[in-house]
Amino acid sequence: MGNALADDIKTPAMDVNAINTGDTAWVLMSSALVLLMTPGLAFFYGGLVRSRNVLNTMMMSLVLMAVVGVTWILWGYSIAFSPDSVVKAADGTIKEVIANPIFGNLNWFGLNNVAFDRPDPVGYAPTIPHQLYMIYQMMFAIITPALISGAIVERMSFKAYFWFILIWSTIIYAPLAHMVWGKGYLGATLGALDFAGGTVVHISSGVSAVVAAWMIGPRRTYPNQPAAPHNVPYVLLGIGLLFFGWFGFNGGSALGANGIAVVAFVTTAVSGCAGGLMWMILEWVLRTKPTAVGIASGFLAGLVGITPAAGFVTPLSAIMIGSITATCCFFAVSLRAKLKFDDSLDTFPVHGVGGTVGGLLTGVFASKAVNAAGADGLIVSGDPALLGKQIVATIITYAIAAAGTFIIIKVLSLVMELRVKPESEYQGLDIAEHGEEGYGEEFASGLSFAEKEG
Repeated sequence: MGNALADDIKTPAMDVNAINTGDTAWVLMSSALVLLMTPGLAFFYGGLVRSRNVLNTMMMSLVLMAVVGVTWILWGYSIAFSPDSVVKAADGTIKEVIANPIFGNLNWFGLNNVAFDRPDPVGYAPTIPHQLYMIYQMMFAIITPALISGAIVERMSFKAYFWFILIWSTIIYAPLAHMVWGKGYLGATLGALDFAGGTVVHISSGVSAVVAAWMIGPRRTYPNQPAAPHNVPYVLLGIGLLFFGWFGFNGGSALGANGIAVVAFVTTAVSGCAGGLMWMILEWVLRTKPTAVGIASGFLAGLVGITPAAGFVTPLSAIMIGSITATCCFFAVSLRAKLKFDDSLDTFPVHGVGGTVGGLLTGVFASKAVNAAGADGLIVSGDPALLGKQIVATIITYAIAAAGTFIIIKVLSLVMELRVKPESEYQGLDIAEHGEEGYGEEFASGLSFAEKEG
């Protein structure tokens, strides 16, 4: 560890006095809300697949709590947020943070010098304990790779998926988090805005999902056999939990119980509602009937779209962002179906497209009158500078996620099978990969591989 950073971490009393109990309570609650989103995603994705794959699909979300819950403590947080050094003025205020533009180091490996009773020495969250900031960020690191699973359900080996998400969270998620939030290139140098994860979470997972689906290939039954959601109430339960958790996801990103938290809370609610309304209207007009899965998808699109902008825009702008994002995602889902590309649960059309649209619209609607720490977007200032920065950040995130995912899957394919055997795919992955069934009915009544082929 560099001497400057070590000295700063050991600087005593001022840090202790800086802890604000209200801010601490809000971020503690927000951390729990964000963690709830992962089982919420498990229900959302689990309801969308066929019944013989429900447990495997839900496990693909829940396993992230096990994997990243450990690796984030050991090395993930350090790679994402540890700087090289922090220079402070004589009065103890932070004068300069020196950090690698792409990734952190291992100075905080195993939470070394990550205090439970003092704020972080970098100034990420000056009014809450450092370990609280760490655990809040861990919840984001848990759910992000889980989003990718929606593109490759019902066919990828659980063993291959385990190693994929372990590596992906280390060499793609952690560096992106550093580049945006950890004093790296995209946030500190370029000046792009991402309040709660449009690039770091949604674009990265959406792009990685489409690359993974392309490399692994479609389900053997796709598109010849229908794969309708087996449990729509699960989907609605999932979106309910996700919507609830999103208040911690976006509102908690203010890192305190303050006015910006209120802004993010309100815009999150408004954009999510607008997204659901717009999707329902589009289905009503274009397909004659509004569906339950449709309104759930609209809520999700609106929430994805507002994520990068939540703390920088007004409620009226949030309505526009939710409506525009839902419209773009609606047509992206329709296009994906026409192209017959097996991104099974539309991860890229919702998260990739939604994160992209939301990130770009941040450059349009952001206002310093809402958040002085942000910037004025195109609508407010007439200056396209911020929009240009958002475009650059989006392109860089696309490149990192696509190239990184391609390399990871290519390497894994050299040492293990990426897909389950054909017979296991037909039988269902619950039995084949986990030796149990969601409802105790598929294995007994399922046809054999030979019968399926015949």
